[in-house]
Parts: sequence; C-alpha cells; structure tokens
Amino acid sequence: MKLYHSSNVSVERPDTEHSRSYLDFGRGFYLTSLYDQAVRYAQRFKRRGQSAWLNTYELAYDETLWNIKRFESYDKEWLDFVAQCREGIDASDYDMVIGGIANDRVIITLDRYFTGEISQEEALGLLKFEKPNIQYCIRTNRMLQECLTFIESEEL
Repeated sequence: MKLYHSSNVSVERPDTEHSRSYLDFGRGFYLTSLYDQAVRYAQRFKRRGQSAWLNTYELAYDETLWNIKRFESYDKEWLDFVAQCREGIDASDYDMVIGGIANDRVIITLDRYFTGEISQEEALGLLKFEKPNIQYCIRTNRMLQECLTFIESEEL
C-alpha cells in the first residue's frame, strides 16, 4: 500500500523519536493513503516560509503479526482514544493505529468537548457528519523498519 508523509524535510529513514507528544494517536510516524490530503497538509510548511516535502513509502505487513487498532468512524471509542492520547495518558501498546484525523472542524469540536462546553453525546453528534480523513500512525520503530519502505521524496 502506498502511503505519504508531509514534512519540511525529506524523510528517508523515519522514526518515532521525532514525533511530537499529545497527537491524535500518540507518539509515532504519521502517514496517509490520500495523496491530496498529504499535499494539502504540506502546504502548512510553505505558509510558514519553510520547504515542503512529500515523502512516499510502501507499507507491507502481515496483520496477524502486529498489534493494530483501526477506527472506522468518528465514534465514542475514537473520541476516548484521541482524548487520552492528547492528554498524554494513553497506555496502549499498538504498533499502528489507523483512523480519522482531527481536522480543523473536528479539533473545534474536540476542544469544546475537552473543556466541558459540550457533552460526549453532543460531540459525537457533531462528529458523525464528518467524513474521516485517514491517518496511519506507526508507533514502533520495529514496525517502521520491518514494514515501511521509502520510495521517494518530492519537494513541493
């Protein structure tokens, strides 16, 4: 499967050490299978006056050998997981997490939920109309090394 990672540099050897903490699915290397989504995300670097790179990889893995969590929609389970990861209290040991991105509209809803302005039911009601953008978060260096192959980097 072809996946993309946007950055301000070419990333030939991805790792989890350069990941920020408190992201949607915790610390890890984030990718998407949606080319247009990756290009749009890369534009944020250009807006900051930085270089924008689109890195392309091939992901190949045997699902029975890895601990993988998939979220099919923005639901209660996704909301709880993202809330824990963004608060830094995720204790799961997944090699990879796959699911929707908290885009700008989703982040506004999450912020309102986290501050107690809206209930979990209200947040889920707002999120159910969002079409998930897909993200893959590879959370272990072992999976990165064994399953992800660098193809190319393109400066945008």
